[in-house]
Amino acid sequence: MKPWKTRLQEALATLVTDESTAPRPDEPSAKVLGMLGELGPALLAGSQPTNEVAATLSALAKAYDRTELRVATLPTLVLIDDPAADPPRTSVFSADLPALRLEQVDAIERLITRAAKNQIDPDEVVDRAAKIVEDPPRFGFWLSLVGHVLLTVGFGLVLNPTAAALPIYAILGVIIGVLLLAGSRVRTLALVLPVIAAFVATLFVGLAAPELAKVSILSLVTPALASLLPGLTLTMAAVELTSGQIISGASRTVYGFATLALLAFGVYVGITVTGMPHAQTSSDPRLGAWAPWLGILLVAFGYYLYSVAPKHSFIWILFALTVAYSGQLLGNVLLGSTLSGLIGALIVVPTIYLVAHVPMAPSPAVMLTCAYWMMVPGSMGFIGLSKAASGTAGGGSELLQTVGAVIAIAIGMVIGTGISRDTSAVSQALRRQSARNRKNKSE
Repeated sequence: MKPWKTRLQEALATLVTDESTAPRPDEPSAKVLGMLGELGPALLAGSQPTNEVAATLSALAKAYDRTELRVATLPTLVLIDDPAADPPRTSVFSADLPALRLEQVDAIERLITRAAKNQIDPDEVVDRAAKIVEDPPRFGFWLSLVGHVLLTVGFGLVLNPTAAALPIYAILGVIIGVLLLAGSRVRTLALVLPVIAAFVATLFVGLAAPELAKVSILSLVTPALASLLPGLTLTMAAVELTSGQIISGASRTVYGFATLALLAFGVYVGITVTGMPHAQTSSDPRLGAWAPWLGILLVAFGYYLYSVAPKHSFIWILFALTVAYSGQLLGNVLLGSTLSGLIGALIVVPTIYLVAHVPMAPSPAVMLTCAYWMMVPGSMGFIGLSKAASGTAGGGSELLQTVGAVIAIAIGMVIGTGISRDTSAVSQALRRQSARNRKNKSE
């Protein structure tokens, strides 16, 4: 992949269509456009919906007095139209960055906030963003592996908290964690990683714990594959669809269900090889009501290590996960399990935007990403698709429940974000009015 500076120079070069009339690459207007074209892919790589990325870039353009720029985003492209240019033209920037770590997501968000507030020179913004993207992770292989094990055991305690399954979760966390960390460095392996990981997990459970596998094989392998489940992708797709981003939402939906299909195929092959039945419900007694809360604590530690969260962000990640899970519990009481995500999202999104004003808190994107995973509907879709592929009854109904859960979470997110923005706008207006009143009294 080309260095960011080189990509910026090439992008700026495409803006010059006529030497006598087009702005030079060193002109401020061209620099702002190029800066937006580089920050957009970074935001997309931070798992943000396209409508939110477009809104962020438009606000940044406004801060630099380029209100005429029109921004459109797709999952793999950022398009910026400059109608004020002579002649008017549209620049296209490819969004081909790998997924960013949580510490990088936080740093990019903070950089954009500072740039909008202080109008930092666009070249300096691009240089800082390049350094953020190219910085190596704070944690090495072994700490990342520990993080994946904690994620697996934590999700296991939330989804299927049985004592007999805990050693299986821990071992699968190690096996799948090694596969994921190695696969991220080998492009060929990364393409088929969902199939391989699902097959290996199912094969291990079928051979190492056949008695447990007979009654709960899908429940045993799902926590280990949580980091591969496209729950966040499907939720983002629903957000984009409900926000009018038809192309982005549709493409993410297809990608999400294709990933589910690959995982389900891997499980199906593993079940076929081991000859295990396809039942989902475990007959083992579940642990007490404390188990999911312990699971949330482990998931927070897991995210902090595996996703390389910003320094001093653990308590905030734990807070976001707790609020998301508590909101879902309330939603389950009020609306049932399928629509519980609606209440969860309605509660967690405004709460996170509110606490983000605390100086020590990470950016909202970090906390929201973790919160979405606590409401992840991908596990239901994965189990439903696996059951459907293996011919087990109930798979189709669980897929429909997944679709309903995704839409419910998306609607809650859209409403919650709207409430947060409206509240913030009203608060700012009140502060400005108060400042004007004080100024008038002093005069």
